[in-house]
Amino acid sequence: MGNSHDHKVGVEHGHDIHHAHAHDDHHEESFVSKYVFSMDHKTISRQFLVTAVIMAVIAMVMSVIFRMQLAWPGEKFAFINALLGDKWGKDGVLDPNMYLALVTIHGTIMVFFVLTGGLSGTFSNLLIPYQIGARDMASGFLNMLSYWFFFLSSTIMIGSLFIEDGPASAGWTIYPPLSALPESIPGSKLGMTLWLISMSLFIVSSLLGGLNYIVTIINLRTKGMKMTRMPLTIWAFLITAILGVLSFPVLLSCALLLIFDRSMGTSFYLSDIYIGGRAMDQVGGSPILFEHLFWFLGHPEVYIVLLPALGITSEIIATNSRKPIFGYRAMIGSMLAIGFLSFIVWGHHMYMTGMNPFLGSVFVFTTLLIAIPSAVKAFNYITTLWKGNIQHTPAMMFSIGLVSSFVTGGVTGIILADSTLDITVHDTYFVVAHFHIVMGLSAIFGMFAGVYHWFPKMFLRMMNKKLGYLHFWITFIGAYGVFFPMHFLGMSGVPRRYYTNSNFPLFDHLGDINELVSVFAIIAALGQIIFLINFFYSMFKGQKAPQNPWNSNTLEWTTPAAQHIHGNWPGALPEVHRWAYDYSKPGSDVDFIPQTVPLAADEHDGGGH
Repeated sequence: MGNSHDHKVGVEHGHDIHHAHAHDDHHEESFVSKYVFSMDHKTISRQFLVTAVIMAVIAMVMSVIFRMQLAWPGEKFAFINALLGDKWGKDGVLDPNMYLALVTIHGTIMVFFVLTGGLSGTFSNLLIPYQIGARDMASGFLNMLSYWFFFLSSTIMIGSLFIEDGPASAGWTIYPPLSALPESIPGSKLGMTLWLISMSLFIVSSLLGGLNYIVTIINLRTKGMKMTRMPLTIWAFLITAILGVLSFPVLLSCALLLIFDRSMGTSFYLSDIYIGGRAMDQVGGSPILFEHLFWFLGHPEVYIVLLPALGITSEIIATNSRKPIFGYRAMIGSMLAIGFLSFIVWGHHMYMTGMNPFLGSVFVFTTLLIAIPSAVKAFNYITTLWKGNIQHTPAMMFSIGLVSSFVTGGVTGIILADSTLDITVHDTYFVVAHFHIVMGLSAIFGMFAGVYHWFPKMFLRMMNKKLGYLHFWITFIGAYGVFFPMHFLGMSGVPRRYYTNSNFPLFDHLGDINELVSVFAIIAALGQIIFLINFFYSMFKGQKAPQNPWNSNTLEWTTPAAQHIHGNWPGALPEVHRWAYDYSKPGSDVDFIPQTVPLAADEHDGGGH
């Protein structure tokens, strides 16, 4: 693997030992250089996390507002008027245009700003240099730029909520012609333009981050850190970064063509449109082209969100089961297979577009195929848990919750993968239920697991365990209470994105289910307040963290616990002698052996044969 060279590169890469000590001894960094324009991966990961938490709170409040409308259509709620003002919440009733906008911005924030930027930005930044034994990222400057593009993008997206015509409201998938014609709905005017600008900046942030992660993992591994000794977290971040670098540029081109259609009179996505009886000039384009470009990113995006969560879960389940991860190489193979297959399944979002049935059957085959590596991961988690000496930390609870939601959501995916079955539930709440459980819940559970597990590393303090348990159970029960009944709404034909279903007598008997879903949504949202209190209180007042609170084998727990130093390790970089999962090894006196402990003469290395 050329690790002696990697070691040399890691030391000479601008964050050498002398450089690290210079930072320690002089404390020359001002507040601005340390916290605002920091190039240190640890600070940048904390910046990503806090920004994502704030964005998640905003998206959660939006979801509560539109769930209130769906459960009790036409009812007056004073807080809606207080939050949205007279224009969008007159007399406490949500305006139909603002309903669409809230659904759109909620989806956009959760998919991109919380689950993509928040999960990858936080944990790739924190763990890649730590777990491969590097001083920092390959380029600290690009890493800093990656965060600031993310921050600017978030600010513009939130800023679009305050403009006169309201934010984008064509759904988070922004299908034309709604998104391409400013005349079509109020949310297609300036709000839509700001959405496109925000997403373009977000894509720049993702590409800068992704390239940095790939280069760092390939070039800056410490001596002895062969690819087969890397923790599964690092494999997950590497594959995620590759997916992002390959697929996000397609979304950028998709957005640019939409900007041309909106602003420059082109017709990539428009043809034969009449507004108010007047024919538009644009002809010859096709909105189906947009769908192809959007979903070519959109499906890898599901795994850009999921893979980091699955990697985090692998690490936490092995550590807290006190057992080696079952099938280490099968886990790597399954992630590579998922990454490859995710690029050839985008057509399953488009069965209703008049696609050739033969082509549809090809997408059915590739979509069902992706169930195999996904099942490998689920079985490997369950086998790792089997007969383990399980430590029920809050992180472990959320990791087991992820395995549950990943399996539950995957089962309904089989129905949506089949073109004949998909037609009956397409664009209903069944689809909403499926992707929220398999992608939203799993990724959020992975994110919470990662926060609880690595909080001591990020902030040098412990989070409160009892509050963590309370948070888990409210979130787990609340989330299933929200998304499980949605399947029944979908099978009854209730369409998604409708402001109210009360105009259709067909759905009158389903009102109780909508109320139940909304009650659970409110309970789950209130449960997150426990997390926020625990998170921000522990950051400043939590119990001081020990060096290695979970008795874990990976390199990040070998850095000094008492202080954050620039360069991570004082003196030489650690040397790796074994894989990351030597827990409860037969013949050993202790139940964990860190990667830095040399192999005994007759000892077998689990990862790097």
